[in-house]
Amino acid sequence: MGLPQEQPQTAQRSQPDPSTSTTKPTTLPPEALSLATKLFDYARAGSTAPLAQYLTAGIPANLTNHKGDTLLMLAAYHGHVDTVSMLLDHGADANVLNERGQSPVAGAVFKGYEGVVRVLVERGGVDLEAGRPNAVEAARMFRREGMLALFGVGE
Repeated sequence: MGLPQEQPQTAQRSQPDPSTSTTKPTTLPPEALSLATKLFDYARAGSTAPLAQYLTAGIPANLTNHKGDTLLMLAAYHGHVDTVSMLLDHGADANVLNERGQSPVAGAVFKGYEGVVRVLVERGGVDLEAGRPNAVEAARMFRREGMLALFGVGE
């Protein structure tokens, strides 16, 4: 679930429809943007406990930023095994690609975070062929033999 930035205006109708807005586009209030920034910072920093509290309170586990990065993508890319595990526990989808077509597992492979890759493979039901480059291609490109073995593929 991404953060809505703007909603397009709808065409004027002869009879106003209360379910649509014909005035100005809506944006999130500053407080909501501040909270979203804090949540993404928690994921980047591996601040597992405070992030878990927000998820338990109802924040979606698949929240995305303006680049399509999920909380899981950011935690994986920054090497936070415990945060990745917690996000998976809360139902985060390990196969969501960002706007650049990158997957959380390929990002972790690129960065060399074998512990994160292991958790994603063992618990996240990841599609190793998703994205470009995908996880297998990234492991081959960066000669991550341990990860290739984990994936069950050769060099």
